[in-house]
Amino acid sequence: MVEKQVWKMNGFLALLIALISLLAAGYAFFQVQIAVGVLMVIIFCVLISSIMVVQPNEAKAITFFGSYVGSIRESGMWMTIPFTAKPKVSLRVRNFNSKMLKVNDIEGNPIEIAAVVVFKVIDSAKALFEVNDYEEFVEIQSETALRHVANKYPYDQFDEDGYSLRGNADQIAKELAEEIQERLKSAGVEVIEARLTHLAYATEIASAMLQRQQATAIIAARQKIVEGAVGMVQMALDRLEKENIVNLDDERKAVMINNLMVAIVSDRAASPVINTGTLY
Repeated sequence: MVEKQVWKMNGFLALLIALISLLAAGYAFFQVQIAVGVLMVIIFCVLISSIMVVQPNEAKAITFFGSYVGSIRESGMWMTIPFTAKPKVSLRVRNFNSKMLKVNDIEGNPIEIAAVVVFKVIDSAKALFEVNDYEEFVEIQSETALRHVANKYPYDQFDEDGYSLRGNADQIAKELAEEIQERLKSAGVEVIEARLTHLAYATEIASAMLQRQQATAIIAARQKIVEGAVGMVQMALDRLEKENIVNLDDERKAVMINNLMVAIVSDRAASPVINTGTLY
């Protein structure tokens, strides 16, 4: 089922004609012209039943004895097919905040996750007639998509290779929006944005995973420090040799390298020891 336009005309004109027919019916009954009066009353009832008001950012789907005949999106007062049902659907942009879900990431770690989905109805016929309750449909399908995306990635990527829920928020949000949109296309709903609003390890493993994150951060920092220290030592040795400041044999180079590495890599200030003799 796809939304389509239905026949309509200016509702104020129809209201004016209805009032004229009502006055004409009163005059006909006063003149004892019963047939004309009854006809005018019938015209009045037909016109009144065909008039409706459409609010801004709202659509009304017109059904005639169980058959969908079209929708009206333009705001204002309109006259359309008489004796029809006119269910309405909001076209405004809305937010849906999912409940906090407890799921397992791809590594089996229990995590807590929640998201906000921004959406609007773009097809009133599908929203009203393809699904039982499109708002409930949006909620259930959004949470289902959120669970599916959370199961595909780890909470954090410690080896810095690949996507993770915490480290690639924009990519995860884009994939989540695309998956929700795929699930909601049958309901005539457009997903404007979907983004995670809560992401954390479950309580039972939060402390252990925090320690793991801290250890990983310390190891990564130490690796950077060692890389920098090696470069500094190499630069010092090259400078000494280039400018012929001192000639160092292999043993003296080893001692110098050891001293420089200890001084640079140590997380505490080095305490120099003054040697007044020789190295031998």
